[in-house]
Amino acid sequence: MKILIADKFPARWKEVLAKQGHQITDDPGLDETTLPAAVKDNEALIVRSTKVPAAVIDAGTDLKLIIRAGAGYDTIDTQHAADKGVAVCNCPGTNSIAVAELAMGLMLALDRRLYHNTRDLKAGVWNKAEYSKAKGIFGRTLGIIGLGNIGKEVAKRAQAFGMKVVAYDPYDKPELFAKLHITPEPDIYTLAAMCDVITIHLPDTPQTHGLFNKKFFDAMKDGATFINTARGGLVVTKDLAEAMKTKNIRAALDVYETEPKANDKAFDYTPFEGAENFYGTHHIGASTEQAQDAVAEMAVDIINEYAAAGKFLHRVN
Repeated sequence: MKILIADKFPARWKEVLAKQGHQITDDPGLDETTLPAAVKDNEALIVRSTKVPAAVIDAGTDLKLIIRAGAGYDTIDTQHAADKGVAVCNCPGTNSIAVAELAMGLMLALDRRLYHNTRDLKAGVWNKAEYSKAKGIFGRTLGIIGLGNIGKEVAKRAQAFGMKVVAYDPYDKPELFAKLHITPEPDIYTLAAMCDVITIHLPDTPQTHGLFNKKFFDAMKDGATFINTARGGLVVTKDLAEAMKTKNIRAALDVYETEPKANDKAFDYTPFEGAENFYGTHHIGASTEQAQDAVAEMAVDIINEYAAAGKFLHRVN
């Protein structure tokens, strides 16, 4: 098959595809504006964060398969792809542990103010009295919103830290709640009112977009922690920033309502400027070597299953 890889992809798996006889074009610098010209004549397209709107699908006259090298696929116009007879497949579960690890890391970093500790130490400032004022997470109540693959992995790790875990999931999962020893909550607002830490793991859909807004933050405890390693569009940034001021909500974000494009080097930090109760990372939740290797392996499996048998593994449209 002729395959266009429009994002970073592990070299050893590109070599595997080439050895299997596939013709690879590797151009990780492409974006949604340059992708239409590049996708022509390719039968398969592999992307991570690069958006695939209708214009890209229309330009891919030979396109049969789009692979999202990750779990979420809201960056791809799946309906238009279906209308054009193009399968969209994802790689579910492959990066769940990586994202869960980051969520736990952000939780601990906020509680112990690790960035501020390091910043002051590097500036030659010794302030043990101030940085000894952590709450600790043992015995605290963690609320998980979205108990999919990532949410499950967060729950396991939080329980190992001695946290009480409650969760809300839009789909009824009584057996899963029982298996993981998690208390289900009827809605996100009831959950918000009882939790010391909240972490969200939902896709960005018309039903969830902007779900975490003033109403939700008003329901949270004063001084509670809010973590988002899922999708930036789930959160109304101005409402979160206001809650951080008025309720001392501590926030840790890996994703943002507005993010720079792949080749941009600047980020608009304005909503959180001066906020000592904010920690942020660069949309790196799935970006561990382990996760990217597992994602790439599944992407290769999807390619080969289609090439050999005409079947689409993990088709989402």
